[in-house]
Amino acid sequence: MERFRETARSGGVGIAATPYYASLMSERAGSDPIRRQLAAASSADSAFESDDPLGEEAQSPLPRLVHRYADRVLLLATNRCAVRCSFCLRGRIWRGTRGSESSAETAGWEVSDAELDEVERYLTGNPEVREVLVSGGDPLVLETPRLSRILTRLSRIPSIKIIRVGSRVPVVMPMRVDAELAEMLASIPGLWLATHFNHPVEITDAALSACRALVSRGVPVLNQTVLLKGVNDTADTLAELFSTLAANRIKPHYLFHVDPARGCSEFATGVERGLELLRALRNRLSSVSTPTFAIDLPGGGGKVPLLPDYAKDKGAFEGLDGSAVTYPFSASCFKA
Repeated sequence: MERFRETARSGGVGIAATPYYASLMSERAGSDPIRRQLAAASSADSAFESDDPLGEEAQSPLPRLVHRYADRVLLLATNRCAVRCSFCLRGRIWRGTRGSESSAETAGWEVSDAELDEVERYLTGNPEVREVLVSGGDPLVLETPRLSRILTRLSRIPSIKIIRVGSRVPVVMPMRVDAELAEMLASIPGLWLATHFNHPVEITDAALSACRALVSRGVPVLNQTVLLKGVNDTADTLAELFSTLAANRIKPHYLFHVDPARGCSEFATGVERGLELLRALRNRLSSVSTPTFAIDLPGGGGKVPLLPDYAKDKGAFEGLDGSAVTYPFSASCFKA
């Protein structure tokens, strides 16, 4: 099965995407949200950019495994993806070291049985770990029997209660989610799938059909969106994206500010803009449709959820119309 192909150079920029995802691009080279997500990352790196911005390598007790939080780990199942996003957090695992991409790309790999043996021993010896996020790369580019073997081995570890699979395949290659794959995923106890829609134009009939194949079999589907300058950084775009996802039982889970990975600063809106957008969505979306806005701290500091500051003086808070409304159970409302 073809996982991705190098498409023709478009607008002077080389991209790698599935034929399906490339077909979603419009002729508007400068403003098209699909084209902008696929364009080669800028070579003008900022001083704070890093190939490993979240310090994953320093928090890897084993090859392919990252252990940052006490109760969960990240397993990198493969370095292959169906598309190569220009804002990729882990471009280092498919791009290789700095230099020409054509000569520095690493060969494709997937976690081996020997590496899984080590992971199983590690998790058995650390029973406080209850959850595994299987990511990469994209686990769903693996053949279904291989992915089934990985997930089944993880699910049989007594302490593991939740398995999350992170994948952009339902968005960029929805035909991959066939009955065999959907039924296999549904057979894994405690499994959730986290996908990655960034813009309403990605929510096609084919993409929704892939997600419904999972939801209808009892697989909960979450969505993680990255806030990207020039792609989805308006309240109207995000409101349409999140409300449409929720209407199709895909829970908007996180809205992340872009990480300081190599070549990603051109997508950075700034944290303040993210908070402005969240404030603008307050009166437009319910909690079902509203994700958590978060940043992931450099160096392995972990995720930080952020909210606009709605507090006013003397126990009052900002109402929907912007006025100050006193809350009777606020500490400042009571006399000493």
